[in-house]
Amino acid sequence: MKKILFGVSAATLALLYGLLVLILLIIFEITGVPLITAVITSAIVLFIQFLISPFLTDLTQRWFYKTSFDVEIPDYLREFIEQVCQEQNMKYPKIGLIPDGAPNAFTYGHTKNNARIVLTRGIFDLLTEDEVKAVTAHELGHAVHYDMLLMTMAELVPTILYAIFRILINSTKSTAGSSSDSDDGKAAAAEAALAAIAYVLYVIAQYIVLWFSRTREYYADAFSVNATGDPEALSRALIQVGFGLSTHAETAEKGKKRAFDATSTNALGIFDSKASKALTVSCFVNGEIDKSHIKNAMKWELWNTWAKWYELNSTHPLISKRLQAIDRLAPQYGKMPFVEFDLVKPESYFDDFLREIGISLLPGLAFLAALAVGAVFWFSDQQDKLWIAAVLLVLSAVFSLLKYRFTHPNREYHEANVTGLLGEPKVSGIRSIPCELKGTIIGRGDPGCIFNEDYVLQDETGIIFLDYNQPLFILNKIFALFKSQQNIDRYAVVKGWYRRSPVPYVEMYSYEIGGKTKKIWTYGFGRVMRWIWLILTVAAVAAAFILL
Repeated sequence: MKKILFGVSAATLALLYGLLVLILLIIFEITGVPLITAVITSAIVLFIQFLISPFLTDLTQRWFYKTSFDVEIPDYLREFIEQVCQEQNMKYPKIGLIPDGAPNAFTYGHTKNNARIVLTRGIFDLLTEDEVKAVTAHELGHAVHYDMLLMTMAELVPTILYAIFRILINSTKSTAGSSSDSDDGKAAAAEAALAAIAYVLYVIAQYIVLWFSRTREYYADAFSVNATGDPEALSRALIQVGFGLSTHAETAEKGKKRAFDATSTNALGIFDSKASKALTVSCFVNGEIDKSHIKNAMKWELWNTWAKWYELNSTHPLISKRLQAIDRLAPQYGKMPFVEFDLVKPESYFDDFLREIGISLLPGLAFLAALAVGAVFWFSDQQDKLWIAAVLLVLSAVFSLLKYRFTHPNREYHEANVTGLLGEPKVSGIRSIPCELKGTIIGRGDPGCIFNEDYVLQDETGIIFLDYNQPLFILNKIFALFKSQQNIDRYAVVKGWYRRSPVPYVEMYSYEIGGKTKKIWTYGFGRVMRWIWLILTVAAVAAAFILL
């Protein structure tokens, strides 16, 4: 594996730096400008950032995430890390713990010998010992493979290309504005063309870096499987952390205990004991994992066209693809694949993808068309045809209102659970499902971050991200700093819209805790503002025609 990983890394970095050398040679050949200053400056800035980043991240973790780096970890995990470090000839990493029930894990540092691995309390609450070791091994894999260093080297290329683009754009403006000489005009045109090339190469380089990052994730998964010899443990961990599905009774009992501990007065209506008869009941059949729920969760990622688009723009592969890659490794360790996705795709979802893109773009396109048509008729002395631009402007406001109604369908919030929502393939960041969830808020959306207003909720089947978003940014931060913590480890009834992009989440409309209901006003604010925009647009168009 190391030889393949080295080959992939070398080829990717060669391609990236080949693109960079290509644009530099073209620019020098056409303009004679070496641009060495841009290259050196970008390299120095990124190098300094790489040097100080771990130390700044240490401070950020301590101040804003309440991360403890001197905490004792369980013996089984410490012994496992020591074993891997000895095998890989690396120093024991600094281990951090975030006191938050939402599961998360990550690593950072310079090299494998000064790596930091941060785990949340939720990792230990929700996962078994084998699964915790599998997750930790994945993070150790990033350190062993020098991913922090290699990703910095890869990111240098798009950084330099964007700097070149900005320099050429500014030079074009300066050349075009300083003289009307024909030679200067040609030079400005050449610089504009080179700026366009630099920007295209910058975009290409960005997507190569994203692909490179996704590839590193696959190899970190492979390292974890090799270190533990247990591909199923990593698969189970990914299903719980990535999909949010509960997969075994131990997780269920931990979650149920937390829910009962949070409220001791059922008679006051603070906690509905009916909602937690037995966590993960829908994920188990006769004590065994019901893999049909896992397959249902995989449907969206393997069938919905949006999933491919989101993955293309993501640093991580889709969970389903990682599970399939792990299953391909299973026979090497004498194991059977954990879950074989054998469901038949009932229809094409590409038409839904196109429809949702059209609905999303229509208001903006109508507005731009109104401006363009209006400008053409105005400057061509055809003011009698301006009514066409006026109609397009009104249509833009109408389309904006219709789009909002599509993205936020009727407010009949049907009772649901995490497993059921994850099995819905027709959903995206644009298309949503109104739902009502009941469960315990176990942590923040960004685990431990005191500035994060979002939540993670655990119901009887799994966990899901809750998006708390008031109309004003400052209101979110005030809530995060002064009110958010008091709702953690409490039972809640949440209403909102379920979406995937690609992370499954619920855009909150309201939540009820302890018999008190609180609303998030963004939905109402957005709807009112669109009606005001429509009314003002119609009024302005009518007034303009009357005055003209």
